[in-house]
Amino acid sequence: MESDDDVPLILTWDEANSGLLSEEAERGDENGGGGNYDIVNNAVISTPGPQNHRGQNVSLRQSWEMNYQEAAIYLQEGENNDKFFTHPRNPKALAAYLFAHNHLFYMMELLTGLLLMMLSLCEAPAVPSLRLDVYVHATLELLALVMVAFELCMKLRWLGFGTFIRHKRTMVKTCVLLLQFVEAIVVLIRQTSHVRVTRALRPIFLVDCRYCGAVRRNLRQIFQSLPPFIDILLLLLFFMVIFAILGFCLFSPNTSDPYFSTLENSLVSLFVLLTTANFPDVMMPAYSKNRWSCVFFIVYLSIELYFIMNLLLAVVFDTFNDVEKMKFKSLLLHKRSAIDHAFQLLVSRQRPMGVSLKQFDGLMRFYRPRMSARDRFLTYKALNTSGAPMLSLQDFYKFYEVTGLKWKARRSGEHWFDDLPHTTFLIFKGINLLVKSKGFQYAMYAVVAINGVWILVETYTLNSGFSWSRFVPWSYIVFLTIYGVEVLLKISGLGPMAYFSSGWNLFDFSVTVFAFLGLIALAFDMEPFYFIVVLRPLQLLRLFKIKQRYRNVLDTMFELFPRMASLGLTLIIFYYSFAIVGMEFFADVVYPNCCNASTVADSYRQINITIGNKTVLEEGYYYLNNFNNILSSFVTLFELTVVNNWYITMEGVTSMTSHWSRLYFMTFYIVTMVVMTIIVAFILDAFVFRMNYSRKNREPVENPEDENGIVFEVEVSRDEALATLELYKQTCPGQSSLSSLQGVLTAMDRGGHLSLVYLGRRSRTKSDLSIKMYEEEIQEWYAEYSRENLPQSDQSLELDPESPAPDLSTCPEPQLNSQTGPHRIN
Repeated sequence: MESDDDVPLILTWDEANSGLLSEEAERGDENGGGGNYDIVNNAVISTPGPQNHRGQNVSLRQSWEMNYQEAAIYLQEGENNDKFFTHPRNPKALAAYLFAHNHLFYMMELLTGLLLMMLSLCEAPAVPSLRLDVYVHATLELLALVMVAFELCMKLRWLGFGTFIRHKRTMVKTCVLLLQFVEAIVVLIRQTSHVRVTRALRPIFLVDCRYCGAVRRNLRQIFQSLPPFIDILLLLLFFMVIFAILGFCLFSPNTSDPYFSTLENSLVSLFVLLTTANFPDVMMPAYSKNRWSCVFFIVYLSIELYFIMNLLLAVVFDTFNDVEKMKFKSLLLHKRSAIDHAFQLLVSRQRPMGVSLKQFDGLMRFYRPRMSARDRFLTYKALNTSGAPMLSLQDFYKFYEVTGLKWKARRSGEHWFDDLPHTTFLIFKGINLLVKSKGFQYAMYAVVAINGVWILVETYTLNSGFSWSRFVPWSYIVFLTIYGVEVLLKISGLGPMAYFSSGWNLFDFSVTVFAFLGLIALAFDMEPFYFIVVLRPLQLLRLFKIKQRYRNVLDTMFELFPRMASLGLTLIIFYYSFAIVGMEFFADVVYPNCCNASTVADSYRQINITIGNKTVLEEGYYYLNNFNNILSSFVTLFELTVVNNWYITMEGVTSMTSHWSRLYFMTFYIVTMVVMTIIVAFILDAFVFRMNYSRKNREPVENPEDENGIVFEVEVSRDEALATLELYKQTCPGQSSLSSLQGVLTAMDRGGHLSLVYLGRRSRTKSDLSIKMYEEEIQEWYAEYSRENLPQSDQSLELDPESPAPDLSTCPEPQLNSQTGPHRIN
């Protein structure tokens, strides 16, 4: 229990003046200060001023609990990159904050956003099989909008009106909500839909969801990359206009050339030529009259396509690289500021220089409610590298590095089979040496290579009438047996835990298991599962482990998967908005045998042709590229993204509507060009970063399958475990919460050990790589942060005269030894 004089340095949410979270303190939060404390040379110093004392009816324990909770909120804001001005400022705001920050609320946000977007399947023009009556989909829309309004009300209650209207994304969402509300009510009253282009704004509700934070970051990066992109785009359009005027003057006299008959046609033709979709068709009429006319097109393409477009990519890549680095810097300093705020709330007035185990444990009960008592204690020890009785601010700065660790006791022996009988030990030891040997690895590489060649030859010799159900290749059984034996040998030699901790081993095991399932499907003629057989060639990916550069490529690819998924969702959101606009203006516009007055009429023709006694239907098929519903619109937009013959779709719609329709297609091309350029820049940045990291941190890896990631090592003595258990019985009594810590003592008793070593592991992230990559710059960033946010050291700040001098040694916590090993990044 806390002693009478062990009171928090900061008392939060004071009923009288709200203490730390008052408006003045909120402004102080931006500079790392606030309340009645300051930081001088990374030490907490009390400053003179009125003390925030809680009423007599509030216990000291409740004061600490509120501090623990607020400190946890600060750390969560640092982790999620939430700005501190949205921090709850009083107990009422805290209730709304906690309600709005749980996974059920996040799921409600996600489902509401998805429902609003999926209504486009049922609204006119609807997918035929999913069409709903107007009152049904309008009622569903109103219910979803009511849920959005409820979410915003909770946000208003927690932020307060002043902060709410200053939050730009929230205000945009509110305005769109009001607009959608009015339109939904109008549709429900009129019982018919009208032109609702504003449906294209529905993705805003999905993007604002907590689970779509990566999409918001992508959109932010796109907008940050726009200024240099627009500069180069204007240069590109400038040259396009110049060449359009020149082309009109040169080729308009040729009446057989439809591409340059007017200045508008010249601009459109050269815009399409930029995508090469109409080349060389656009050149041939002029080329047939004068062979020297090819010089015009060669010069245009050389300048626009091969120079300016590549310059555009280079500029965007450079900007993207800077944005990524600044984003990393901003997030790193934001986390540091969050740790500073949390530290102030965890120190006491008598010991303002450090955080005790009791206070750290109280924090973790709010920050990671499901973390066991043992893991909370081990996390504290991982931070306490100096072995001091309390955590200093410098120790606490490593908070985010250790909170995601998965802790397991290290075996007393080197291998899992050390305790087996001698003969059995020798057998498994031999297997262990075999599977770890270079010869075994390269032998398996050779088997995989031979298997790949065999599959290629086998597939090449198959005829079109071949059926898997009538033949099981003997090579399939032979190679699969070898792979199965390899898996069994590795599991036996390395142990199940060590084997499945490697990503490559998981990949090998998965492919082998699927191959066995494919063999079963073939042997028992299970036709629906024949597709599993196609997975056999995935074994060839194992060959990429041989060369470091190939491993870098694969590692980059695997690291990109989560981000590529968010970029794909970003592209889908753009597709959705353009699809809505396309459906509103171009639904049912194109159909078979339309566009007869245009140059692309043949692509929309559907006629019967009689050849002898046989009648053949000749179709152009492009009438299928339409905006009749949301699904057809997505397919059409994807075809426009590929840009092959995209002008046929554009000219078909234009011939049935107006010339202004071309603006829609050209705008879509420019927007997708921006997004795709960002995607290419992202891939380039990730790969270049990985290569630069490998050059800067050359760490020879004897075994390419060794993937330790981030590893922390902590040693726990029996005395420490007993002292910590006694402390936990006082602070958090309850058999269920202490069972994990009692398990540490049980393990020591069972093995007869006086101490146990625990290893904390987590996978390596790009943030970890960036910390090592920008190690020198980070120190400069921290120094700049200290100068800008912390008070100058020459300011005369004194300790509270009523408080004794800080003494880290006067702490009733269990004494921790200093055998906490350093962590490493492999």
